[in-house]
Amino acid sequence: MTRRLPLIQAPDQSRPVSRRQALAVLTGMPAALALGRAERIWDRVSARRAAGAPFVPRFFRPHEWRTVHRLAEYVIPRDARSGSATDAGVPEFMDFMMLDKPELQLPMRGGLHWLDTHCRERFGAAFVDCPAAQQTAMLDEIAWPARARPELSPGVAFFSGFRDLTASGFWTSPMGIADLQYMGNTVVHEWNGCPSAALAKLGVSYD
Repeated sequence: MTRRLPLIQAPDQSRPVSRRQALAVLTGMPAALALGRAERIWDRVSARRAAGAPFVPRFFRPHEWRTVHRLAEYVIPRDARSGSATDAGVPEFMDFMMLDKPELQLPMRGGLHWLDTHCRERFGAAFVDCPAAQQTAMLDEIAWPARARPELSPGVAFFSGFRDLTASGFWTSPMGIADLQYMGNTVVHEWNGCPSAALAKLGVSYD
């Protein structure tokens, strides 16, 4: 099964991306999202979760925290294979990332404010307080940069960054790594050779 991400931009601007494309997004991310940094942040998230107390964000305000959860759910929803971005702890990852990389704070806070302001002008309520149909209508306008109206460019820039941060958080989390079925960093105690099906596909044999 291939996890589909409705709000991660595909190369042809018209369909969701596959897990392979999501990995391409991940490997192309800026230095703020480097895997070494992500691993350190996940260690901190795991320690906070292991403590058993509810997570209290240090950067995000309560309303922003609700919005971040909702947006992350849209980017990577729960499916039959694994949990959602919020199940994986991506909002917590983002909160630590904002403290770890202060230069991300203004784009994040400004983008959340832009989203709420635009929703209030259009629907009469902040994004997280709008019905789901209005939320998705808003995101449809900013999720595809090539199709977005020029006046929505601040929202496009914000959501592109948020989407990338969500993806990097999810696929460096324990849940996301399991979702990818990543087989690295494990000890192979016994090597039985290349599977027969793979040899046949390559047209080679051990003979």
